[in-house]
Amino acid sequence: MKLLGISGTIIGSKTLAVVEKVVELARQYDPRIETEILDLKKFDVQFCDGRHPSTYEGDTKKVIDMVSSADSYIIGTPIFQASLSGALKNLFDLVPPSVFRNKVIGFIATGGTYQHYLVIENQLKPIAGYFRAYIAPDYVYVHTDHFNQNNEIIDDDIKWRMANLAKEVVHMSKVLAPLGKL
Repeated sequence: MKLLGISGTIIGSKTLAVVEKVVELARQYDPRIETEILDLKKFDVQFCDGRHPSTYEGDTKKVIDMVSSADSYIIGTPIFQASLSGALKNLFDLVPPSVFRNKVIGFIATGGTYQHYLVIENQLKPIAGYFRAYIAPDYVYVHTDHFNQNNEIIDDDIKWRMANLAKEVVHMSKVLAPLGKL
């Protein structure tokens, strides 16, 4: 099983820090899983222009291929203007919806107001539903106050939630994997 952690932003470092930690916790929970991190700021991804995904080249093709080859996902985004990042939305537009079908997604969001957790409920989960993906019941929302100056999580409840999300995604992926082959 291959778990892909996606940091869906091209700026900042908090989202990446949380995604990396949850992927690390998943690997600790089950050392047999293969993991990879997709940090969108390391790639020069083109804007989706409606063409078939197979026609993209360079970094855009690499990113599409990384997402397509994964069996499950930890997807993180910062919240900007009460919405997911444009970089993550662009990624969702580039990748065919069928890539996510019958695969497990766990969501992470970071933001500066406590109400921004609603973006996971009202935007990210419906997108995953459209993809016909399985959505981990728990998610992690990390407020700016939950980090120290080194972008390390200092809140024990958030640490517990991250560990729980990692376990859910790994467990669900194992149990639901046979259904993806139908």
